[in-house]
Amino acid sequence: MKKNQIQQVQPRQEVEVHLPDGRVLAGPRGASAGSFLYSIAATLPAPAVAAVVNGELRELTYAIQMDSKMAPVTMADADGARIYRRSLTFLLEFAFTALFPQGKLLIDHSISSGGYYCHITGRAPLSGDELEQLESHMRSLVERNLPFERLELPLAEALAYFQERDFPDKVRLLSHRRKDYVTLYRLEEHLDYHHGYMAPATGCLKWFALQPTEDGFTLHFPRRSQPTALQPLEEYPKLLATFRQYGQWLERLGIDSVGALNDAIQAQRSREVILVSEALHEQHVAAIARQIAGRGGEARVILIAGPSSSGKTTFSRRLAVHLLALGLSPFALELDSYFVDRDKTPVDGEGQLNFEALEAIDLGLLADHLQRLVTGEAVQLPRYNFKAGSRESGEVVQLHPEQIIILEGIHGLNPDLFPRSLARRAFRIYVSALTQLNLDRHNRVSTTDSRLIRRIVRDARERGYTAQQTIARWESVRRGEERYIFPYQENADVMFNSALVYELSALKPFAEPLLRQVAHTTPEFIEAKRLLAFLEWFLSMEIEWVPDDSIVREFIGGSILKDFKVWKA
Repeated sequence: MKKNQIQQVQPRQEVEVHLPDGRVLAGPRGASAGSFLYSIAATLPAPAVAAVVNGELRELTYAIQMDSKMAPVTMADADGARIYRRSLTFLLEFAFTALFPQGKLLIDHSISSGGYYCHITGRAPLSGDELEQLESHMRSLVERNLPFERLELPLAEALAYFQERDFPDKVRLLSHRRKDYVTLYRLEEHLDYHHGYMAPATGCLKWFALQPTEDGFTLHFPRRSQPTALQPLEEYPKLLATFRQYGQWLERLGIDSVGALNDAIQAQRSREVILVSEALHEQHVAAIARQIAGRGGEARVILIAGPSSSGKTTFSRRLAVHLLALGLSPFALELDSYFVDRDKTPVDGEGQLNFEALEAIDLGLLADHLQRLVTGEAVQLPRYNFKAGSRESGEVVQLHPEQIIILEGIHGLNPDLFPRSLARRAFRIYVSALTQLNLDRHNRVSTTDSRLIRRIVRDARERGYTAQQTIARWESVRRGEERYIFPYQENADVMFNSALVYELSALKPFAEPLLRQVAHTTPEFIEAKRLLAFLEWFLSMEIEWVPDDSIVREFIGGSILKDFKVWKA
């Protein structure tokens, strides 16, 4: 290369933005990411709420100062859905404070049909007219298209702000922050902390509704599959009962937020928190076993279902121990043994074998064997050869009259799993981290994040997977859960919330080193960075006091139940 080919020039007034599909957009240097994406909004599958710029997740207000690679983040994407819901939560909080300043709004738990259950303290629950007034005010704010302004404040200033406005949960949370600043968002004169990025303005938040739900209400928002439409909001009384039970557990522990958990750890109360949390779990498992025993022999098949990393394995084995203590003998039946041969396995939309579909199971053979087992006949069980992709003959089993079959699998709550003639003999249990300790009253902790962190730790220890590999598979896992598990959770006879108030503090020392190894150049880096930022809010906890039969042990190791099996009485 000749020397005169290199020369100093003035920066171009325009920059180029290169999209994943090969299109190139040009615009003025310093223009926002949103202005580039607005020019192609009609070609996007859903409204854009953020962008990935040169491998980093950015808000739409981010200024593009150089030629960049940019990918739109829409409401149909995981990060986009989180941003939309977070912004909608801030809009709700802002409108509520304006109308009902004496009350306190708590954003509690997510529901499968798309929404957050909310309730009020400091005043009576909102009446129907008041809820309509609140929704109307939110819609007027959407019409005004008010900007969400991002501010970086000194930590001391933020603490003083929340102290003055009587937000003890936020003060507790921020008092453990190690950085000397915090990012807040402002809507007109109202400031708050929200964990993660926001939409640029209220005008983006067009799709929502408020619906009365028992003593509170549901903030209804779109699902990713239909990002600009609200799905029918189904009733969820069993899930609500589980929420209430967890709230009672938190009251007994005296811990109502992550800040309070950190206070307890700092005050050397870790042992107490662990032991009481585990005792509450143990009481619930024992109560479920007694409920099964109380059926007087009518419940012969226990169906256990739940999403990935919900602790089903540990739960089912602890339940088996309690059943044994009550004089009942459990028999574990493997649902995977009833897979159809590989050439009969259904395929998904991408032509891949779909082992999660109900049709991947030989339902006729399963029903026949269950019927014969509960009537005391001898049955030769199948065994599935995953290498050959076909069933083989397994052991011959004949159950005693008092034995109970435990069948664990994702389809356990699906009414089509076996015929109605067996339904009255079944007891269905839904196991999942249904609700978790929240950062503060407005920043809920996603139980999906809790389960992902659990899985990252377990996959690394048991399967040798990197955090990047686990994160890469997670989207596919979630699609299966949304289709095959969550729609049937209210079919359960009982729900078991496997979340433990202290678990993220116990998982943090295991998860953080794994997440830090995710390379910046990979698509999974954004998710790893988000999870690391989330874990920063938790103080680490020593695991020496975690019992060896705890659900947490299923993920960090050291479980006494790992090889526990009960095959015959």
